[in-house]
Amino acid sequence: MSPALELLAFAGVMVLGQFSSGPDMILLTRTALKSGARAGVEMALGIACGLAVHATIAVGGLALAFDRLPTLRITMQWLAAAYLLWLCYCIFREISARKPAGAAADVKEARSRSPFVRGLLCNILNPKAAIFLAAASAPFLRGNHPGWWPVAIWAIIFGQGCLLWSLWACLLQWKPLRDGYQRSSRWIDGAFAIVLAALAVRLMIG
Repeated sequence: MSPALELLAFAGVMVLGQFSSGPDMILLTRTALKSGARAGVEMALGIACGLAVHATIAVGGLALAFDRLPTLRITMQWLAAAYLLWLCYCIFREISARKPAGAAADVKEARSRSPFVRGLLCNILNPKAAIFLAAASAPFLRGNHPGWWPVAIWAIIFGQGCLLWSLWACLLQWKPLRDGYQRSSRWIDGAFAIVLAALAVRLMIG
């Protein structure tokens, strides 16, 4: 297989992996619907920066630390679960304090909490992201490749993260979706919080 086709195949694997359901997708979807495209893109860039850290670990071959140091993996899982539960608490607190006509104030409040940082922490604390990237990258890093090859693998992971997550945040601004969210925001936010809590429990039980 030519280098170009091999990189294209890796890009396809990454598209499927990055857009599988998980904490990043749930949190970004809720943020983009609630706070708009700008907050969604900021969070998307935070997620992409978290992916860049995991990609560096995967490309550098350090992801084996999760196998060799199970305590590290377990610690990361519990940190990620605690963070997701904290996000659930914040969402339910917003729902309970929300006024029927207070949509504008809610948007301002959400934006003041740095969507970039929330996206970064959500991704970087998730050990499954590191494990997936290590597993997906390993077959494409084997064999004889030019010196720039690991950099190309890293660039695909980071570039796709920035582009595709930002595009998703912008697509969620489609008026029927936004209007539907505004009409049922309390129920939708509650559903997002429950899903995040379920993901946290799943992390805690391994």
